[in-house]
Amino acid sequence: MTTTPTDGPADPSPGPRPDAPGTAAELADAMTRAIKRIRRQTGWRLEPYGITPGQARALRTLAHVPGCESPDHAMRLSDLADKLHIAPRSATTVVDALEEAGLVERSPDPADRRAVRILLTEAGRAAVERIGQVRDEVAQEYFGEVSPADEEVLLRVLRSAEARFLAAGPPRR
Repeated sequence: MTTTPTDGPADPSPGPRPDAPGTAAELADAMTRAIKRIRRQTGWRLEPYGITPGQARALRTLAHVPGCESPDHAMRLSDLADKLHIAPRSATTVVDALEEAGLVERSPDPADRRAVRILLTEAGRAAVERIGQVRDEVAQEYFGEVSPADEEVLLRVLRSAEARFLAAGPPRR
């Protein structure tokens, strides 16, 4: 079985390698390396702000809810867990840290007293702005030498692959 290092430089030789498992698998390996590097750089850049990548994802998810500062529009904790594809207990841990940092507040759900809604605070909004800046900086550094035309092709291909994957239904376990 061929393994691809996650931190080493990309193979500079053009074309398929004789030991490569196939173009799609090589593409998946390249994407995995890219994602790991981008995530690691983003994490390092968020450290001074006391925000982990997981917390950043949660804040960005909350910020995409229109009116997320209002109890009437705030997202339920269970919905946040679903959107993040994590267990409700893990979402609770993330929200606990965000609340402790003053980035979110919990509010009772007026429609269901057992449920909790998560409100983004003003400090949380500012954190979302910083997260966006960090993400843009890291993306620019990683993709800076890629032409805009190639970026568009890559984005179109990835969106198409994702759409086909989702259309196929839930993956088999």
